[in-house]
Amino acid sequence: MINENLIPKIGVITDIRKDTPDVKTFRVVGTDGRKLFEHMPGQCAMVSVPGVGECMFSITSSPTNEEFMEFSIKKCGCVTEVIHSLEAGQQITVRGPYGRSFPVEGEFKGKDMLFIAGGIGLAPLRSVINYIRHYRNNYGRVVVVYGARSKDDLVDIDEIRTEWEKEPNFEVYLTIDRPQEVWDGHVGFVPAYVKELGLDPSMTAVLCGPPIMIKFTLAGLLELGFDKSRVYTTLELRMKCGIGKCGRCNVGDKFVCKDGPVFRMDELDELPDEY
Repeated sequence: MINENLIPKIGVITDIRKDTPDVKTFRVVGTDGRKLFEHMPGQCAMVSVPGVGECMFSITSSPTNEEFMEFSIKKCGCVTEVIHSLEAGQQITVRGPYGRSFPVEGEFKGKDMLFIAGGIGLAPLRSVINYIRHYRNNYGRVVVVYGARSKDDLVDIDEIRTEWEKEPNFEVYLTIDRPQEVWDGHVGFVPAYVKELGLDPSMTAVLCGPPIMIKFTLAGLLELGFDKSRVYTTLELRMKCGIGKCGRCNVGDKFVCKDGPVFRMDELDELPDEY
């Protein structure tokens, strides 16, 4: 029996949005104009430019979007540089979905949710947040704490301002690392801002961002009384082939492509400090 997620599907780029100086969001459909395949929040897909190479990216759009898929991609290497040069109408290939998703229909259901992101780390969380927005009655209070180096580096800022901030029982706290004349909001690093906000430790937290941000944010959450069994993150950057066969994604006895990329922090405590 053929495993469909191993077969690349031809995708057509229908729209490109420039989010920051080095991040673009690509909207993709199949050659038939329909969504390529179904997924759950937190899962990833392998995006390929034939003749150039392929990379694993989180699927940024929510599964509740039935028309297309989106990928927010930061330019940081040879393949992503070529992807950034593509235009609407051009084709790529996409295979997936891969990995363990966030437990939106399990542990998250009925819970108050805290999302903490830094920079491009918002991309994997956007899928979860918009899934919760779609099924709003199934979840409690939602708090988003998001920071970046500057105002220009805040990904999806238009959606945050025009949609997320207007949701009922939905709080958004934005911060940038250093003062800017065009910014009248909070200034400071995400870990310190999280401690400053004094968030409710009974919430279920989801973290994504640079490793140093996650390290200090987790320490701050523990000081506030959060339990590691209710703190989640994603190790999608460790994903390689997508199915755990090449062995390059292993952390101890776990394969991020197969056992992750979503992990609870107490699960990571059982692994070598290699992630």
